[in-house]
Formats: sequence, structure tokens, C-alpha cells
Amino acid sequence: MKLLNDDLRNQLKEVFQDMKDDVTIAVFTKSGTCNTCTETISFMEEIETLSDKIHLKKLDIENDAELAKAYDVQMVPSIVLLNKDEAYVGIKFNGIPAGHEINSFIPGILEVSGSGEQLPEGFLKQLETVKKPVNIKVFVTLSCPHCPGAVQKAHKLALENEFINAEMIEAQTFDEISNKFNVSSVPKIVINDQYEFVGNQPLEVFVEEIQKTQA
Repeated sequence: MKLLNDDLRNQLKEVFQDMKDDVTIAVFTKSGTCNTCTETISFMEEIETLSDKIHLKKLDIENDAELAKAYDVQMVPSIVLLNKDEAYVGIKFNGIPAGHEINSFIPGILEVSGSGEQLPEGFLKQLETVKKPVNIKVFVTLSCPHCPGAVQKAHKLALENEFINAEMIEAQTFDEISNKFNVSSVPKIVINDQYEFVGNQPLEVFVEEIQKTQA
């Protein structure tokens, strides 16, 4: 069953014409134990057909353990976006980015291709001070209209600083980790498993919380 109708396919083909460089979608699954893995792979196969600059790699979290470790993949299905050099730039989607989350996934591809907008100079200067590892988890549900904005901000920060990695986590698919971080409303953002806030907050809030990790 296809997730994209003809109208949406045509719209996305047009959007992807703005891609600057190639992007590889690396999808990690695990045979036999993943409820949404087949659907996720099928969705990514659809996305791959929309641009000759999009390439799909199907990986197994166990058989490709070294790559999973390199990209810090711990859940399946997990989607990692790689740049034109097939390098990991800190952007990950845990769970299928369907529903409203297509609105963070498509911009993510564009950003990794090099066609995103630059952050204001003030933010870039603040990010220059980030020299210690930062992990941003953004818990979402596919029915949440405000979640893609938070995911986009987290991923943008990861692209701008090599010490930052950011991941979308679909809360219902990964209920164990959601319960661990007491996710009751989304988007919930957790930084370095310690600092957290709720809502699609302004970029200033993300940066302020990140700065706390650098003390």
C-alpha cells in the first residue's frame, strides 16, 4: 500500500528539484521483530523514486552492526540521512516519518542536500561555543501538527554543529523509552537525557538548554 497519492508525489517531485547535492537514506530494520519496518521501507522506496539525487540503503541493525554503532542507531525502524559523501550529519528519525512528520522529513532531506537556509548570525555564534557532545531527542506522534517544527529545529542545530546530534522518536512506536522520559504530551524535547521542555518552542529555547550541557 502506497502512502503517497499522485498529487503528493507530483508536489514532492517539484520540491526535490531544489535539492543541491545527493542524499542517502539509510534505513535500519530488524527481521521478524519490528511492526513498522516493512511499511517504513516501502515508504522510503516511494521517496527514492521522486528524485535521482535520493538514494536508499537498506540495512539491518544486527548484520550492519558497525554502521549502526557509527550512527548511534539503537532502535528500529530508524532512518539516518547521509550527505553527498555518505557521512552522518547527526540527523535521525526513529519510527516512520509519516502523518504530520512528513513535514520534518522532507525538509530534512533538503537541508542535508545543502539547500536549507542559514541560521541568523547570532545563533551561529552561540553554537560555536558548543564543544561537548549534545544529543537532542524530540518525542512526537504522527497526529501532532506542532511536532515537525520542533524536529526541524533540532535537526538544523545538528547540521550546524558537529557535536550535536538530533533524533525524532515516534512516541507510540517506542513506548518504553517514552515512558522512561515521562512523555505525556508532544513534542517533548530531551537534551542529553537531562534537560527537557515541551512544545515547539523558539530556537532560543533550544540553544539556551544546549548551553546548559556545556558547563
